[in-house]
Order: sequence, then C-alpha cells, then structure tokens
Amino acid sequence: MNETGKLDFEAALAGKRILVTGHTGFTGSWACMWLKMLGAEVAGFSLPPDTSPSLYIEAGVSGDVAGTTGDICDLNAVQECFESFQPELVLHLAAQPLVRRSYREPVWTFAANTIGTAHVLEAARSTSSCRSVVCVTTDKVYKNNEWAWPYRENDPMGGKDPYSASKAAAEMVIDSYRYSFGSDPVHPIGIATARGGNIIGGGDWSEDRLIPDFVRAVNGGGSLTLRYPDATRPWQHVLALVQGYLMLLAGLERDRATFSRAWNLGPQDARQFSVREVLEILANDWQRPVLDYQQNPLPEAVALALDSTIARNILGWRTPWDTERVVRETAAWYRAFHNGDVSARELCLAQLRTWRKELHEGAHP
Repeated sequence: MNETGKLDFEAALAGKRILVTGHTGFTGSWACMWLKMLGAEVAGFSLPPDTSPSLYIEAGVSGDVAGTTGDICDLNAVQECFESFQPELVLHLAAQPLVRRSYREPVWTFAANTIGTAHVLEAARSTSSCRSVVCVTTDKVYKNNEWAWPYRENDPMGGKDPYSASKAAAEMVIDSYRYSFGSDPVHPIGIATARGGNIIGGGDWSEDRLIPDFVRAVNGGGSLTLRYPDATRPWQHVLALVQGYLMLLAGLERDRATFSRAWNLGPQDARQFSVREVLEILANDWQRPVLDYQQNPLPEAVALALDSTIARNILGWRTPWDTERVVRETAAWYRAFHNGDVSARELCLAQLRTWRKELHEGAHP
C-alpha cells in the first residue's frame, strides 16, 4: 500500500467517476463496496435485484451509489444514464448470468448479454467523458473441447448453450468496437474484456448455483440436487475477480493500448476442484445436506480451466486465497449471516479488509 493506505490500483481509481452496470447484482454489490472504500464516485445502472434475499439490499449498497433503474436492452435508457452521470470509466457487469435459465429464456439471454453489451459500448463511445470500459464475460466463451489444458485468450470462441453462445457473441461485439473505435482520433476509448470462472462468495442467492443451493438446503432442511458432481470448475472468490476488474480499469487509465485486450482471470491453484470436492469442504465446515442427483440434466461443460499467465505477468494480478480457503470463507460468511451474528455489510467489509491486507502483504497461494 502507498502512503494513502491504498493499493496502487486503488489509488489510480480514487476520485474517478465510475459507472457500474448490474450494480444491484451479487458481483456488482461487492464491486460498489470496494469502489466506495477506495474513494471513487460511483453510479449504477441496473434492473432491480432479482433474488430474495439480495446482497444489494442486505448490505445497504444503495448508500454507496447513485443508482438508476434501467434495462441495458433499452439503448435510450443506457444513453440517458451515461449523459447524466458523465462517467470516466465503466465496469460492465449487467447480464443474464445463468446457464440453465438461458435454456428457458434464450432470446432474452441473447438480448441482455450480446445486444446489451453493444448498447453499453455505444453509449460509452458517444459520451465524451468516458475513457475506458471493462466488459465482464466468462470462461464459457471458449469453444469447449473438454480437454485437460487451460484455455488461452487466443483460443477459438464458441458456445453450445444459449448463455455461452451469447457471451461468445458479446466478445465479437467487443472486438468490433475495440478495433473500430478504440483508436478514434477524436474520442479514443479503451476496452478490456475480463473472462473469469465460477464466482462464489457471501451474498449470492441465485438459482441453480452450487453454493446458494447448498445454503438453501442447509437452512431450509431440504435436499441439494446435484447435476454433474464430477465436473470441474474454476472456482473463485468474488473478490478475486473484482480485484482483477479494478486492476484493469486502473491499467487502462495508465496505458490504453496495452490493456485494451482480452484477459483470463482464472484460479491460481495448481489443480481444478470438482463439484463433489467443493461440496465436501462445505459439508466438513458446516453440515451435510441430503443429496439428490438429477436425472438427464441439461447439457453443461464437464471440464473448464483458464490460463491466466498474461494477467499474472502483465497486469500483476495475484490473489491471496486458494480454492479451499475461498470455499471455507464463503461458508463462514453464510453461516454468520444466517445465525444473525453479523450484518451482511459488516461481513463483506471485514472480508474485504482481510483480502486487501493479505494482498498488500503478498500472501499468495
């Protein structure tokens, strides 16, 4: 940390006007709390929270941001928000983020994830104050060959399910805007893409996700339905990815040409953890719910891994917690929240302070 008590990338963002799309969501809420802590001026554009409970409400995030309710599928609404706030930097998180929901609502998934991204980038290039955008996609943008090797940023895009395909299509939209308008002589704009893995952490109550489903089963006394227990996933704490997003925003401020590209932000563990292994850590740290196994589940990738060498070497992205600790810290967050011991906001801020302290001390796995 520097003399201001901030990490270098935090100091670069202090005082900046930053717009967060999807600020009412799980990741958006954590991002807004971190940005508020480092002294940024934050505004949000998003639909209302779509889960109950919601981290945005439970942690009082509305007090951290000047929030605008709106849909990224509505170009006029997006442009009005940009015009009103005049952001310098944009963190684009708004999306339909669930694979299984994309099977039920494929058209909306494509509209939100692909066309919505185009709307955000169009508003950004049309707003003179805006210098850079970080667009968050997913590890699932890659054409999945179900092999053991991690995917690199230059591997082919693909996607068999609507969610993955919509995010791969969004990457094509982003590339088009980057190459068409990134070096505009009048208003150049930096555009980075962040491809992360399976985000976990306290305050996620989404449907059809392992950790929230586990929490609901433990607290409600029901069963936990598993679809692919032996599937491996790049499990990551939400703070690992938010840290990467903020480092990219700071990098774009420093050197637009170098940082306007795609970045993998995957776990730094030497091996991937299966659904079954994560469940065992949760069960050992909390309690074991009754397990059911879904028959004929919808198709999903079995193996996913990311090569994050570029982010480590160029961005300097390191995270202090390994996968096992990430799962245990997540279990501790939910256990304390549901026991009524500590508020959601206090839990988030305590973990954020610990994360920043260990990041400063170089406590990397």
